[in-house]
Amino acid sequence: MPAQPLNLFERYLTAWVAICIVIGIALGQALPGVFQAIGAMEIARVNLPVGLLIWVMIIPMLLKIDFGALHQVKSHIKGIGVTLAINWLVKPFSMAFLAWFFIRGVFAPMLPAAQIDSYIAGLILLAAAPCTAMVFVWSRLTNGDPYFTLSQVALNDSIMIFAFAPIVGLLLGISSITVPWATLFTSVVLYIVIPVILAQFMRKQLLARGQAAFDAAMNRIQPWSVAALLATLVLLFAFQGDAILKQPLVIALLAVPILIQVFFNSSLAYLLNRALGEKHSVACPSALIGASNFFELAVAAAISLFGFESGAALATVVGVLIEVPVMLLVVKVVNASKGWYESGL
Repeated sequence: MPAQPLNLFERYLTAWVAICIVIGIALGQALPGVFQAIGAMEIARVNLPVGLLIWVMIIPMLLKIDFGALHQVKSHIKGIGVTLAINWLVKPFSMAFLAWFFIRGVFAPMLPAAQIDSYIAGLILLAAAPCTAMVFVWSRLTNGDPYFTLSQVALNDSIMIFAFAPIVGLLLGISSITVPWATLFTSVVLYIVIPVILAQFMRKQLLARGQAAFDAAMNRIQPWSVAALLATLVLLFAFQGDAILKQPLVIALLAVPILIQVFFNSSLAYLLNRALGEKHSVACPSALIGASNFFELAVAAAISLFGFESGAALATVVGVLIEVPVMLLVVKVVNASKGWYESGL
């Protein structure tokens, strides 16, 4: 089946994020009182407006996940093994190393000292959340095996429920960053466990009406997810406006470790699948899920743990900013190298 093109939002995600930066900063400077009031709407360190937006953003994506696909894992055990190794044994730790090297080392003189630990925390949160929704898009563009893609996403999401908090806590602790465990576990429950349960209940109810009804419902609610993401970004940049205006170089510096880890993890996964003899249609989605992130979850966790105005929140948003152009480059590389991959040379 030929790859379908990206939809309007997916293709121009970077442009939408750039527009949100401008709008958010402008609104934050013009209406500081309004955004301070929004920021104060918290219960147990959970911002209520953002919590609602995150649910609207995440649940439509989780509706796509069929945990019944887990039985297909055994069909491509080598590819699944590579996926799990990259996502849970390599990616969070490689990002932590890159964050320490660049943010606490090379770039430290150019960054606000008070935010360095927060930037590192945001990068760790970004890498600890494997991609859920967009990986279906990247897989489609490489003619990836749809059953393998679904099974690896379902397995990753199952593991994420239990592994996200311990891995984030471990790496924050190693980084000498105070771990607010109660808030971290609250974030996991609010932004992973409850949305997964709600999404699976809704999925079951919709599918009971037939596949056509499910597809129609997905088409209706998908714009809600997009609108919630953009609204969340506007709020974030409204709070981050002063920091960005004072040091616009920060965004470019934060992008460096993110870019390196994308290319490193995707290359490693791609080469490991080739060495193990997996099909190209399996290697592509395996490499792509290791390169991209569940940035919606990372943004939500960063806000809950460190606040709107934190460097952690800004770092996770940089991941959103560069997601599409970088992943499209990875897609182009794996497509162009298919002949080499299958030659066995």
